[in-house]
Amino acid sequence: MADSKVTPVVITLLLLLVTLLAVAVELKQSLDEEPFVGLNIGTDVSNLLSPADLVSFLQLEKITHIRLYDADTNILLALARTKIRVIVGVPNDELLAIGSSNTTAAAWIKRNVVAFYPETLITGVAVGDEVLTTIPSSAPLLLPAIQSLYNALVASNLHNKIKISTPHAASVILDPFPPSQAFFNQSLTSVMLPLLQFLSKIGSPLMMNLYPYYVFMENKGVVPLDSSLFKPLAPSREMVDPNTLLHYTNVLDSMIDGVYFSMKNLNITDVEVLVSETGWPSKGDSKEPYATIDNADTYNSNLIKHVFDRGGTPLHPEVTSSMYLYELFNEDLRAPPLSEANWGLFYGNGSAVYLLHVSGSGTFLANDTTNQTYCVAMDSVDSKTLQAALDWACGPGRANCSEIQPGEDCFDPNNVKSHASYAFDSYYQSQGKSSGSCNFKGVAMITTTDPSHGSCIFPGSKRVSNKTKAVNSTNSPDTSAAEMLRWSFIRRDERLLTYVLGLLIPLLFIIFFIYEDTTTATMIKR
Repeated sequence: MADSKVTPVVITLLLLLVTLLAVAVELKQSLDEEPFVGLNIGTDVSNLLSPADLVSFLQLEKITHIRLYDADTNILLALARTKIRVIVGVPNDELLAIGSSNTTAAAWIKRNVVAFYPETLITGVAVGDEVLTTIPSSAPLLLPAIQSLYNALVASNLHNKIKISTPHAASVILDPFPPSQAFFNQSLTSVMLPLLQFLSKIGSPLMMNLYPYYVFMENKGVVPLDSSLFKPLAPSREMVDPNTLLHYTNVLDSMIDGVYFSMKNLNITDVEVLVSETGWPSKGDSKEPYATIDNADTYNSNLIKHVFDRGGTPLHPEVTSSMYLYELFNEDLRAPPLSEANWGLFYGNGSAVYLLHVSGSGTFLANDTTNQTYCVAMDSVDSKTLQAALDWACGPGRANCSEIQPGEDCFDPNNVKSHASYAFDSYYQSQGKSSGSCNFKGVAMITTTDPSHGSCIFPGSKRVSNKTKAVNSTNSPDTSAAEMLRWSFIRRDERLLTYVLGLLIPLLFIIFFIYEDTTTATMIKR
């Protein structure tokens, strides 16, 4: 009799366990949808890392989301069995074939998605890039291409795992401020309305490339630089939408809300905005004086903090858009203007263009949580230019150059590049590794590899010799931007684990006590 009573209890508990596990899976899916910061990866780079080295670099920097502008086979293979999530791209020049043939679309998905998933975590397909504004003649093909590719995802049962959309330039929206008056260019309505209706139907986001840099450059004197860079504003300087009375402290939020209002004007209210590109150039020509390392550092650092504050926008504080920074590497092969080649956080060889600061100190380099970074001379710089930079560092810069004098530990190898690297690092460390202190008119770069060799110990090295004084920073340790990405990812897993354990542990105790009571009752009867 005891066994017959236990069986319904056990079945009930098993059903409860299955329900709890289903809830846990749903929670994990919800956590996976939390806002993130990813990186765009362009490949117009003369010394780009190999695919294997690129993936190692991404893992080293704890970068968990990337966007490609194509579906590079070698990169997708190298990403296999990593936790890096990737959006693949359909190049604009393939739209005609895909938009005209379901068979071609199916073949593209099979070749560039199905062949790699799930070993490679492909999370999205970006169909073209700024098609409506760069190649308007292809506009009629855009939605058919997206629909054909989506149908191919459905056929492969991947439509619930991989989102599909198309990135748009900000210029598809007219009269962007105040946001409440923004609307899509009416000449594009015949394309935008059915596209948005389709995105709404399939639950995909609207991808937008949004650059406060260009808004500022086109409206100098009207748009404050500080609001473009997410810097704090006095209430009197905040932008106020006269129709909604919403206050905007930064340009990007107003651009995002302008997109939401534009969609609302077409009766679309359930499509989220994904910022597929945003950033700030670190160098420009004479006509781009605001393309500087300091401004790029400020914009991207504050953007990362803004996303992880999860405050949304004034119109939608409950929704924080995920963002892809433009871009991971400087694309030195891009055509002028100069700024086009200087949007990256890193050079193609993996060395940092500048350090992002999340709270005024610390670095973006996740593998460098102790701030161990160094400033060294770049390769392929002529000796005359290096010598001029070396002379400045040891002279007006007041770097400690005693160790590169004859007979001292860092005199050998006796060449200008080696001596300049030591002097650059001495100056860089003396300035607290502040933004812009490792530039020297473009001949220096930041690295996480200790350049010390033999008895020559660089100023920034942990292995400080008796002759070399360590540079003591008065700043307290700070969380880097990439560490924030990593911390967010780990925190979500910890929350999921805590949630599941919180459900399972009491359940196990219940099962144990029921088992004990049943066993005791059986023994008493016997």
